[in-house]
This record gives sequence, C-alpha cells and structure tokens, in this order.
Amino acid sequence: MNPYILAIESSCDDTSVAVLHGNKVLSNIVYTQKIHEEFGGVVPELASRNHEQKIVLTVQKALQEAQINKKEIQAIAFTKGPGLIGSLLVGVCFAKSLALALNIPLIEVNHMQAHVLSPYIEQENVEFPALSLIVSGGHTQLVYIKDYLDMEIIGQTIDDAAGEAFDKAAKMLKLEYPGGPLIDKHAKNGNPKAFEFSKSKIADYNFSFSGVKTSILYFLQKQTQLNPNFIQENLEDLCASIQYTIVSNLIQKAEKAAKNLNVKHISLAGGVSANSSLRTEFVKLGEKLNIPSYIPSFQYCTDNAAMIGFVGHFLYDKQIFSHQEAEPLVKNYAL
Repeated sequence: MNPYILAIESSCDDTSVAVLHGNKVLSNIVYTQKIHEEFGGVVPELASRNHEQKIVLTVQKALQEAQINKKEIQAIAFTKGPGLIGSLLVGVCFAKSLALALNIPLIEVNHMQAHVLSPYIEQENVEFPALSLIVSGGHTQLVYIKDYLDMEIIGQTIDDAAGEAFDKAAKMLKLEYPGGPLIDKHAKNGNPKAFEFSKSKIADYNFSFSGVKTSILYFLQKQTQLNPNFIQENLEDLCASIQYTIVSNLIQKAEKAAKNLNVKHISLAGGVSANSSLRTEFVKLGEKLNIPSYIPSFQYCTDNAAMIGFVGHFLYDKQIFSHQEAEPLVKNYAL
C-alpha cells in the first residue's frame, strides 16, 4: 500500500511537516527556531509558542510542495514523544484535530524510533539484524535492530548525551549556541592529539560524558590561569582534541557491540550524525568490519517530519493506528 501520509514533528525546537507517498518523501519542511540562540539553549515556553505560530503555515507549505490537497491525505503521523511537553502538545493536538476533521487514521510515532530508521529513507534492500548508533543533544544510544519495527536499546548514556557534551564544551570555549557545529568547524584545522581529556571507563555498552566535561573544565581553568589568552590561541587544537575524545568513545562502543552481535550493517543517526569527524570515522568502522554503514543525508540528521512519516508508513501497512485520546510522552518509552 502507498498511502499519502502527512507527518508532524514538534518534539523540541523544530517545527517540521512532511508528506510521504508510501516510503517516498514528497516534501519535508523544517522551520528552525532562532530565538533560543540568545539564551544559549532551548527555552521550552518559547519553543511551544513558536510551534503554535508556525505549524499551520508549515503544513500548508508541505502540502504545496508535495502538490497534493489535504483531502488526499490518508493518515496523519505525529511525534508522541519523547520531547518537551509543551512542544509535543502542539503537534499532538494539531494532528488529532486534523485527523478528526478529515476522518482519517492517526499514527503515533516514537521520536527515537524515527531517528533509528532515518538512515534508511534513501536506502533499499536493507538486511537485518543491524546496530544503530543514535547521537543527539538529548540521547546517546546503541540500538539492536531486528527489523524495521522490531528493535531494542542495548546501551545508552548514564548521564549526559554526546551532543550535550559538545555544546557544553563549546560554552566553555566561549563559542555561540549551538556550539557543537562550531567545534566541528574549528576542529578541521586542529590537531586531535594536541590535548588529552579523560574518557569513559564503563565496561558495557553504556556511555558516560560527564567525566569528559569535567576534564575539559578543569583543564581550561588551569591553563587560563597561567595564560588568559590560552583558549583563543589554541582554539582549533582544543576543538579537535575535544571532538576526537567524544567521537572515539562513540566509535569504540559501536565497534564492540557490532562485533559481539555479528550484525549485517551499522547505521548512524541523530543530530550529531552531521558531525564530519563522526561520519568519517563511522564509515571507516564499516570498512574495518567489512559491512555496510548507513548514514542519513544532512536533511534527515536533525529533527524532521520525514523520518516520522517513514515510520508511519510501516505502521500504516500493519494497520497500527492511534486514537483521539493519545497524549504526549515526555520521557523515553519502549522501542
């Protein structure tokens, strides 16, 4: 079946609407809220207000780009969670209202499951089982994928996510928010072995980045006491060394899990999958293991509705629908 599915994503600070025909993306509109930059992080109340202001226009633009009428839509997929409660409420309520008005099914989607499947939007004939590394500002997870709708988390961060570590390290370096992409930019001309920071010593598949942040903080405090211009004079090497520390930790865990589970391919997803060093090292890992490595296009790395609609496509095929009493879930729930 190839239904027209309208998908809505509003879990954090990106308002996104997509239209899919089966698993083919016809449009994927993302409105990124700029207002949070001046606060150095996402302000939940401002995020939900911005979703309210932009969601109708974003839906209209997605339909126009897909060149279909709203009456042709056969189902509406929406992000149920996890995410910010106010932001999720806007998307959930809008999806329920539109589905009721059009008398079509609702499909609730787990935001993290959508990230897991985002590398496959542009792939065909994917073989399972697989290992997925999900890296974002709020999540760092290793997911064992048995099939498109059958997966389980086998490892995750016990404190901060990798994306959060990037952003907080960037703040220590006095870089603007969001700082992760700026670290990536400055790291390109730096020496990744210039400075050494502590790495997680957790033995299993879980991650920890709080120690990395503390190591960076104490190092910078000590060096700036000796030389107030230390950060400015060594910015590129600092960024490269910080990035190397975080990325190598992610790759080491992924390699260990992939070998132990004997998977047929590995995949990378989440906002931090846009990081150039992580993408490069992940491809190298696939080559080392002699299996394919799938990485999403940049447009599918950060939060987007196309990945919500992609999961919705598989749920529609199995006639797994939601109901008008659906409520958003702030915390993680089972994949």
